[in-house]
Amino acid sequence: MSELERICEEFDDTNNKDFRLWLTSMPSMSFPISVLQNGVKMTLEPPSGLRANLLRTYAMLSDEELADCKKPEAFKCLMFGFSFFHAII
Repeated sequence: MSELERICEEFDDTNNKDFRLWLTSMPSMSFPISVLQNGVKMTLEPPSGLRANLLRTYAMLSDEELADCKKPEAFKCLMFGFSFFHAII
């Protein structure tokens, strides 16, 4: 993390004006404060509740994706199982 902080502090006006640094991170006490203060932060909050979480997962799928396999009924059951597990976890 200290290496990341050093690299970010070396950025100046000589960098390309279109340069962007995208970072993803879990909450961490060791994340450099200077990087947080000089950046734009975005968060993605998971939907609250089991139903909302399942609906979000299924909203990302089309009917063609669910039916585009050799065993669509088995795939739908498996997909529901994974989605349900993910929503609970």
